[in-house]
Amino acid sequence: MASKLAFRVRGLSESQFHEAYGSEEQCRAVVEKLRWPSGFVCPLCGGHEGKWLSTRPKIQCRTCRHQVSLTAGTIFHATKLPLTSWFLGMWLIATAKNGISSVELGRRLGIKQTNAWSLKQKIMAVMAGREGKKRLVGRVEMDDAYLGGHRPGRRGRGAAGKQPFVAAVSTSDDRKPRKIKLLPVKGFRKKEISRLVALHLASASRLVTDRLNCWTAIDEAGLEHRAIVTGSGRQAARWSPFKWVNTTLGNIKSAITGTYRQISPKHAGRYLASFAWRYNRRFELGTLIPRLVHSAVQTKPLP
Repeated sequence: MASKLAFRVRGLSESQFHEAYGSEEQCRAVVEKLRWPSGFVCPLCGGHEGKWLSTRPKIQCRTCRHQVSLTAGTIFHATKLPLTSWFLGMWLIATAKNGISSVELGRRLGIKQTNAWSLKQKIMAVMAGREGKKRLVGRVEMDDAYLGGHRPGRRGRGAAGKQPFVAAVSTSDDRKPRKIKLLPVKGFRKKEISRLVALHLASASRLVTDRLNCWTAIDEAGLEHRAIVTGSGRQAARWSPFKWVNTTLGNIKSAITGTYRQISPKHAGRYLASFAWRYNRRFELGTLIPRLVHSAVQTKPLP
């Protein structure tokens, strides 16, 4: 029992990862099982018998002779990289506590930085897709924040060149953190908050925020809401009602600052979602790769 718990919390070591997913045949077998859990099904005629071709990674239907690529319709579609590189990339991205740059990822995979960046964006898009489907429930601490370093000119909420986002942390009744969401917004306006509430919060959620005007959209949506005057400065950030959302924001900003030189607002949602994806599975590290590969097989390729 203790060994199973340790595996869930610690996850696969590097040697264990290579033992489980170190060959192309192992990776193909995993993708095949996830794509056709009950056996091969021809998308053209519905036939259930197929044969692997010896000259290419395709299955040919015995009934209509239609050839089906194992990776067609997944994020691996038309890839020139071996599946072993994809699986290793997933493991590196999923287990890097502070994230991993495309330069470092390319070095570890032995590919160009541009190819590593593209691979990483596709994997993070899978993570973002999974996080977008789940709603926060129970008590939720919510706060406004920005991505981006120092810029000359106006400071604060009107500063240019920064990506605004909303951080939300659901907690148990005894104030232990459960799940987080990190959601980019166009600005801290009621319209944006109304959209987030409708998409990402359960109707029974109990929100705790500061008294920023945009949070009144929570009341208008009919959710239980407690707005607190927090003041400003470090003391306000340590106030217990916002302990976990502020802790989360501090960790994320430190990780981003230490790993990336810059994050484009265009891709900020994926980076934030990847942090949330890892945090929300912090007690399930032993199943990260099967979960991520399953989502990758079910996700359509990016255009």
